Amino acid sequence: MKLLYSNILPLATGEGQETITEAINNQMRFADRIEIAVGYVSRASLEELDLLIEKNNIKNICLNIGMYFIEGMPEGSYHTAIRLNKKWQELGIGEIRMVKAFKYHGKLYAFYKDGKPFSAIIGSANLGVIKLEASNRRQYEISAITEEISEVEEIVSHIEDLKKPNISANIETIEEMPLIYETNTALTGVEFVTEVPKSNVEFYKRCASYTSFFLPLKVPFYDERYMDDGKHFTKSNVNVCYAAPRNKRKSRDWYETQLTVSKEITKLDGYPEKNAPFYIVTDDGYCFKAHTTSDGNKQFSAVGDELIMGRWLKGRLVAAGLVNPVNDTQADKEREGMITKEMLEEYGCDNLYFKKTGQTAMDEDGTSLDVWMLSFKPIEEEGDEE
Repeated sequence: MKLLYSNILPLATGEGQETITEAINNQMRFADRIEIAVGYVSRASLEELDLLIEKNNIKNICLNIGMYFIEGMPEGSYHTAIRLNKKWQELGIGEIRMVKAFKYHGKLYAFYKDGKPFSAIIGSANLGVIKLEASNRRQYEISAITEEISEVEEIVSHIEDLKKPNISANIETIEEMPLIYETNTALTGVEFVTEVPKSNVEFYKRCASYTSFFLPLKVPFYDERYMDDGKHFTKSNVNVCYAAPRNKRKSRDWYETQLTVSKEITKLDGYPEKNAPFYIVTDDGYCFKAHTTSDGNKQFSAVGDELIMGRWLKGRLVAAGLVNPVNDTQADKEREGMITKEMLEEYGCDNLYFKKTGQTAMDEDGTSLDVWMLSFKPIEEEGDEE
């Protein structure tokens, strides 16, 4: 057995000492199969693991995650894990599993070559050790690596026990996985937007619905995102940022979004009047002023900044790990940043829920404006407070 360390000042690694990250990377160079069982992962570490698998031509991988089924899993890590599990299964190289029987807090890494395990690492390091971030950069871990065959086989046997169907299951088969919704930072510090305390958000959720509407999000399937007959998806609505730029020298901002509402909805009783401002409180705790505009009252947008609605909507999908912002939409030839039906399906919601709360709030000039609530996730039970 040989100890493995973190390299964090003032306790830096000395001569002849190996870090945990170095050891994992070194063992992967000799391996063709890896078995991992840890308590926690991060989105960045999952993506790094996938890169290392490709780089080292790993033929088989199984990652078993131990704590989230009971504690809840951050949505960004969950959606990344779902995507990689699907990728690995389609390639026929492995899977991601979740321990269901109990909270598993072990951290084990086993390395194989030609069907036989040759080394294993045990210690305190979760998967995040392979991709340090701000949250764990100053977190010291200690582990040990062994090549003693009896010890390796004991660790391997334990990992195999964790894969039994009464203990764990493939992540894709798990229903009602508890998710922890992550903070959408795309609206942090944005002018015309204020943050709302959680208690206030819960109050508006409980408010009786004086009138409400479902606003469908019009997006293409992934395979339709750049088809000639699908150009209408870039002319308005969620993916308008891919339309021809207003200034030929500058692409549209990726967050630019237009919510276009159909006449069937805008003509219903109770829908906001054209150009009459109102306040929106979002289900994740932001507040901004909005209005409806354009012919037929079809455009639904924030007041003061055309990017606010997109920062709220797309920022949620970014926080969930379903898409990455694009710096130059015209250079995104494959339109990987385009919002698709598959993304919304994985997020669990393909429309917005728009509810009049019956409450009012004062504008900066003293005008009393209606407060509406805008939700973008599977609708939980709405309250019925009067």
